[in-house]
Amino acid sequence: MRIGELAEQAGISTKAIRYYEQIGILSAPARTDVGYRAYDQAALGRLSFVRAAQAVGLTLGEIRQIIAFRDDGQAPCAHVTDLLQRHAADLDVRIRELQQLRGELRQLAERATTLDPEHCPPERVCHIIT
Repeated sequence: MRIGELAEQAGISTKAIRYYEQIGILSAPARTDVGYRAYDQAALGRLSFVRAAQAVGLTLGEIRQIIAFRDDGQAPCAHVTDLLQRHAADLDVRIRELQQLRGELRQLAERATTLDPEHCPPERVCHIIT
């Protein structure tokens, strides 16, 4: 199949496909006699994997590493498990940070109800945030 058909079936742009080829996520396809890219079903499967991996938060660099395992004939499952566990741990940290920030924002909003805008000095821009 040609690049446009692959893009349509995979739900991504032709530009993304070319980029994935450039960075090694997608192997360079065979070419037709007139130079068009000719993709097989494996390319569609790989692009489906890329989209699913991105959906769970993996970066293109991480996806490229996973694909490298597979291309070297190794099952990447242990590596993927490690990546997922690290991402989950990073999310736990980020969630705690966001919860703390939410508390700080609520305190500022509560404080704002006690401040008089008439007493807000211009050099401080807004005395709610100090």
